[in-house]
Amino acid sequence: MNNKANHSVAFQNDKKQAKGEEESKEHGDVSPEMLIKHPLQNTWTLWFFKIENNRTWEDCQMEIASFNTVEDFWALYNHIESASHLKLGCDYSMFKQGIKPMWEDEHNCRGGRWLINLNKQQRATELDNFWLEVLLLMIGEAFAEHSDEVCGAVVNVRSKGDKIGVWTADVKKGESILKIGD
Repeated sequence: MNNKANHSVAFQNDKKQAKGEEESKEHGDVSPEMLIKHPLQNTWTLWFFKIENNRTWEDCQMEIASFNTVEDFWALYNHIESASHLKLGCDYSMFKQGIKPMWEDEHNCRGGRWLINLNKQQRATELDNFWLEVLLLMIGEAFAEHSDEVCGAVVNVRSKGDKIGVWTADVKKGESILKIGD
């Protein structure tokens, strides 16, 4: 390579390094991974419930994993059993980090829930689609300014029929509750 070409390569490398330093300053101390991934507004936690006779109801709730990017959501979702294949009596819950999927949690105790009831025939055809739609609405903050009122959602797989519930924080915030339900 001649000398002129070497200077050109060196100049391009300097520009790339300066650009990288500018982006780093612009984004603060954000990890390089987070510059590539698509961050969510909240960190969400997936829970699994399976009743066991020798354990309390609360002890049967198992925290599986938390995520805060779109890519990490899909990595988790694509590696768990679909809701329609859970054993009877089992639940999945997806709640904002720090909120347990129980009414006794301080974030849930003044709230309520919207329910989707499905008969057992709908398990094979509609349960997974409804559950995924609810998850995407939640993590995508699709409830706009009312999204802060959403605590999480639960899917219950039961012999008589399945339920999907969207849990809200405060029943007194009627406008928000109705917008979430819509």
